[in-house]
Amino acid sequence: MTDQPRGPVTIYDVAKAAGVAPSTVSRTFARPGRVNADTAERVRQVAEQLGYRSTQIRQGPATTRTKLLGVMVSDVANPFYSQLIRGTQLAANELGYEILLADSRESGTRERAALERVMPVVDGFIIGSSRMSDSALRMIAKQRPMVVLNRALADVPSVVTDNAGGVRAALELLRELHHDDVYYVAGPEAAWPDGARFRALRDHAPALGITVHRVGPVLPTFEGGLSAARLLSERQPTAVIGYNDLIAVGVMHGLLRTGLRVPEQVSVIGFDDILTARLVLPTLTTVAAPMRQMGATAVSNVVAIINGDRSSATEPMVMPVQLRIRGSTAQRSLNRVSPALGTTRVSGSDS
Repeated sequence: MTDQPRGPVTIYDVAKAAGVAPSTVSRTFARPGRVNADTAERVRQVAEQLGYRSTQIRQGPATTRTKLLGVMVSDVANPFYSQLIRGTQLAANELGYEILLADSRESGTRERAALERVMPVVDGFIIGSSRMSDSALRMIAKQRPMVVLNRALADVPSVVTDNAGGVRAALELLRELHHDDVYYVAGPEAAWPDGARFRALRDHAPALGITVHRVGPVLPTFEGGLSAARLLSERQPTAVIGYNDLIAVGVMHGLLRTGLRVPEQVSVIGFDDILTARLVLPTLTTVAAPMRQMGATAVSNVVAIINGDRSSATEPMVMPVQLRIRGSTAQRSLNRVSPALGTTRVSGSDS
């Protein structure tokens, strides 16, 4: 037995002392039937010696409802999540729940640690843009009802946007504007939408006569876009699609610093339609996602599961997107052509 840790005893202190994983400690108290009897007894003894049971937030049986939903996002500072969080909050309140917000800061390790820590407290999880592996997410889903957003995951209820439709609309716009060469600035490799968008680019570009190049991955931030712009300026692109709006805005600023004008020389498109896309000059053409609706949909589904429903769906629910055409796109090599303003194109269905 190790020395008793200083300060409040955590699930990780118990796991280390007992020689088991933190998830095993969590299951011992939340769902004891899922842990080997000898292991569970050892964990309980260690927890008692360390004083963990006296500091637990939730002491009731596994069937006790807390009316709390855990909402995990990859970066709470990213404005992409503001509408998603608000959507989950409003929908949860209508159903008599509150949300407990956690931020993984783009780290799958921190994400899993946070989920394990709050698991005894919540009735279910909503995971937005997870950075964990599929197997790690399935492990969490076995312990608590869960819905994942922006991630298609077999056997786990999922809500995604129409990435393929959004990419196709962006490419069709660029083709109409006579662009035949497009650079894609990739986001985090662990981000499922990044892979989905790049695959869609490769699938749809050939039919339109467009060649696609990939730059990155970079952080999904303004600074990530700036770093990509330094590489892009050496290649003199005429059209750039960013993984998200923050990257796209960073690219715009970075290109302007190198003397490349947007949209006269380079057209730029983003994804998400955050508020910043309408505030920058030129305003950003982007693929808009219904984030508030996604959050509300996730809440209704996870609460249904908590109440005993079992989804038979094997495919993710796909939310429609809209291409918002603004000032950052214009015809190739025609410096004096004014870009289209205020146009909206819809992709996907209302399903």
